[in-house]
Amino acid sequence: MSLEAIRYRRGSLQILNQLLLPQQSLYEAVGSVRQGWEAIRSMKVRGAPAIAIVGCLSLAVELHNKATEEENVGNLETFVLDSLSYLVSARPTAVNMAQAAQELGRVVRQEAKREGSTVESLREKVICWAEAMLDQDLKDNKSIGDNGAFHLLQRVGQDKVIVLTHCNTGSLATAGYGTALGVIRSLHAMGRLQHVYCTETRPYNQGARLTAYELVYEEIPATLIADSMVSMAMKEKKISAVIVGADRVVANGDTANKVGTYQLAIAAKHHGIPFYVAAPSTSCDLSLEHGGQIVIEERPSQELTDINGVRVAAPGIGVWNPAFDVTPHDLITGGIVTELGVFSPAELQAALTQRANKV
Repeated sequence: MSLEAIRYRRGSLQILNQLLLPQQSLYEAVGSVRQGWEAIRSMKVRGAPAIAIVGCLSLAVELHNKATEEENVGNLETFVLDSLSYLVSARPTAVNMAQAAQELGRVVRQEAKREGSTVESLREKVICWAEAMLDQDLKDNKSIGDNGAFHLLQRVGQDKVIVLTHCNTGSLATAGYGTALGVIRSLHAMGRLQHVYCTETRPYNQGARLTAYELVYEEIPATLIADSMVSMAMKEKKISAVIVGADRVVANGDTANKVGTYQLAIAAKHHGIPFYVAAPSTSCDLSLEHGGQIVIEERPSQELTDINGVRVAAPGIGVWNPAFDVTPHDLITGGIVTELGVFSPAELQAALTQRANKV
């Protein structure tokens, strides 16, 4: 059974505080948009899909628990749209929250204009939309896992594979199952996974704290390595493929992901190892032409200079701490794995546009 990062029932949202893992498993209540924003910003919850889900569900919970308050449709519409804009500001590089805000905002405007619309109908529309998002993410992740596993096995032509991954892209970063870690789960379920190497993922150690935690929990054979060991691992450990997640994939296939991904892709290209990105279509942003247009979040210097509140860096040293880097599309040699299938960077835009036109 997979770990749960998010526990939800109507009117109640709890998140697993990932800052405390692996030493402590503590679920904390999120009862308002402000609490949702704070949980996202502080990285109690992280991972692009989970950020969007928690953001929207925090709004749903607040709306449910405000049901007795007197409002009119216009005031409620304004409150919802302002709340969505506020939630997007928590961590701007991850596109899922922005996409969700745009889509839900469109739904809210349409319902507010509908003849006969009421405060209750608008509130219910928002809550149901957020709940459906939670269910859909889990379904999409399972499709991503299977699509990626089958494609990878066909590409490498091996009976059992050894995979390297970066950061955390599993149940803790999504509604469940995961994206890149979902591919690994599917390989393991098929009996085709020999071993996983996961990076520690400095400076916040999502790999050491979270991915390693998930792999041990599910008894998937795995080894933790430092970020600086990846080239050596590719050379010495017979890595079959590299699989990472994504916080934003733009029209040409350039991909923003946890810092350190770019160097992984360069090393994989040098060693002739397929490099895959696994992400739901909600992480794809066709409004941006190339990765140079992605806004890269910078995190506090203490995340680099301190470990568990203890200073390890020399006092007075300058710090540059971007949370993400951008991998150019030509280094994504395996493909971009989505719930719709696996595409080369050059194929992605057409595939997503075709899907959008059908919808």
